[in-house]
Amino acid sequence: MHIAKEDIPVQIDLPGAVARQQKDFGDVTGFGKMGAEYFSFGNGTDITELLHGLEGNSCQSPHWGYVVKGAITALYSDNTEETSREGDMFYWPPGHSVRAEEDTDIVMFSPQHEHGLVIDHIKRKTAR
Repeated sequence: MHIAKEDIPVQIDLPGAVARQQKDFGDVTGFGKMGAEYFSFGNGTDITELLHGLEGNSCQSPHWGYVVKGAITALYSDNTEETSREGDMFYWPPGHSVRAEEDTDIVMFSPQHEHGLVIDHIKRKTAR
């Protein structure tokens, strides 16, 4: 799921302040502490191979985020894809990988424990 800033419903519009809110943008039930993350990907980077060995060979952590620059495609376990571009907010449920369509920076918020397992797995794979 992703949404462009312009498509987020305006809830408050006052001189000097506009508040937009998209309700039901993912579910955090059962998750503890959240981590804040800033990721940079080079054009064409695809992390799919790095996730092999995890459940479903994909990231099992949900993420909520924002594309600062560039474009990134979520590759879901059901073989669907969804591209988020600069200025979009996104939600990626468990069961995904990602591919950068150009040089891309994203900010994400993720369950700390679950995403930590994925990061540790990638670190082990790249240490070889």
